[in-house]
Amino acid sequence: MLNRLKRLLSATPALLLAPEPVPRVPAPVEAEQIDIGLVDIHLSGWLQNETGELVRGFAIGPEDSVLDIGCGEGGYALFSARQGAEMILADVDAEKLETARQRLQAETARSVQTLVTDANPIPLPDARVSKVVAMEVLEHVDDPAQFMAELVRVAKPGAQFLLSVPDEVIEGVQQHIAPSVYFEKPNHIRIFKRGELKQLAVEAGLVVEHSMQYGFYHSVWWSLYWACENQPLTPPWHPLLENWSETWSKLLSLPAGPRIKAALDAVMPKSQVVVARKP
Repeated sequence: MLNRLKRLLSATPALLLAPEPVPRVPAPVEAEQIDIGLVDIHLSGWLQNETGELVRGFAIGPEDSVLDIGCGEGGYALFSARQGAEMILADVDAEKLETARQRLQAETARSVQTLVTDANPIPLPDARVSKVVAMEVLEHVDDPAQFMAELVRVAKPGAQFLLSVPDEVIEGVQQHIAPSVYFEKPNHIRIFKRGELKQLAVEAGLVVEHSMQYGFYHSVWWSLYWACENQPLTPPWHPLLENWSETWSKLLSLPAGPRIKAALDAVMPKSQVVVARKP
């Protein structure tokens, strides 16, 4: 049971989503037609196929070298690979890295390299990459400032950074309902208060370009997940989770849906996001 929980808690939200590109017209659809979680994050600005933006303001092209640190089994790295970029995948888990490598090899990445590393240090030369992706990883590390310093070191002048961590509100909910291992190493060992991620980026010498919060749908999904005994992170989903997805899909199909989604994303998001640049 303990090992199963550790596997679940190390999964990123991307692993809950279909890895295929989002439809060109992101109109709300019924949950059974497409993963509503994928539709939801697209509406929040993620996976913009037309512009090559992993999230709005963070475009990736074939000229980029992307370091995706803490990438797990690939997740969002699939989108970056499809833009034709050079991909450098880094994680502490060699098995997950190999899975990610195999997934990305089938895409149109310029090249795919893997690094088994805890980022202390990152085995790359100075000024090596033009994009750095560190999503849902800083909450796992012992020394975020040291971790950020290494990311800045390997980034070229002008390189962009995409950083995300779980939001403090949903983490507060998880403290009451998730198994105790959720907040034990190698899982979440720190909760970032609002504004702390942005401050961490500034203290590392980066210029913050914009920040956002998103993911109320996934906050509720994960909260309900713990009630579903023996539910893996693959379908078929428990009826409780299916019902929540159907409810959210119906909300998004209403005229007021996007406005309500935006309000809920602001109040109880799944994640905080910062896009920054190295001067």
